[in-house]
Amino acid sequence: MDAAAAPANTSALRLDVALALLRQAGQAEPAGDAGSPAYLQALIDQLVDLSSRDALTGLANRRNFELALAREVDRVARSGESALLLMVDIDHFKRVNDTHGHGAGDLVIRAVGQALTDSVRPMDLVARIGGEEYAVLLPNCPAAFGPQVAARVRQRVARSSVALPDGQQLAVTCSVGGAFAPQWVRSTPGIWLQRADLQLYRAKAEGRDRVCLEHTAAPDVSVQEREMLLGSHAIQDSE
Repeated sequence: MDAAAAPANTSALRLDVALALLRQAGQAEPAGDAGSPAYLQALIDQLVDLSSRDALTGLANRRNFELALAREVDRVARSGESALLLMVDIDHFKRVNDTHGHGAGDLVIRAVGQALTDSVRPMDLVARIGGEEYAVLLPNCPAAFGPQVAARVRQRVARSSVALPDGQQLAVTCSVGGAFAPQWVRSTPGIWLQRADLQLYRAKAEGRDRVCLEHTAAPDVSVQEREMLLGSHAIQDSE
């Protein structure tokens, strides 16, 4: 093989791989002349968007969500503004797959993702973070609105009816757990996520198709958060 031809062949191969990824995601090839600066920039932009999206629903993926969660924790610590994190889980999803097949399960996952998107503001982030689990990040969400927002999310999913290929209409419900980020406190994404998850587990344990939120917008600061805020002396003082 001619040495001078190797870079061109390598570039062509990488371009083919990029275009194959777009086709798999159902996206069209960028317009314009292949290899032109405008074409390559459009291709890069599409690939960047793909890397942050869940392939099945088009929602933000877990990586995108975790980055946004970290940014929001930092913003709340600096600004003191309220932010709500909702964790959403489709009820009895295994039963859907076992009874109707995984194709029906995919339809349900897409439908719930759309219902969540329709129930919140454009500025809010809806992400699919696991099989049948979603997260909704709501910046600048006052505490007084938290129960109303979470109830709207649950109700919007419950009103969704998923049409299956055999003509059946499948009713779907979800459980929702939520927690506010502690204001003016240097927390971590993991602690905030754990708090919201705890409420989700409570909603499922209490019968599903319901919402459980922390009772206050400024929950008790955890030991870990106190340590980050005040140092190890805070832990000693509490003993």
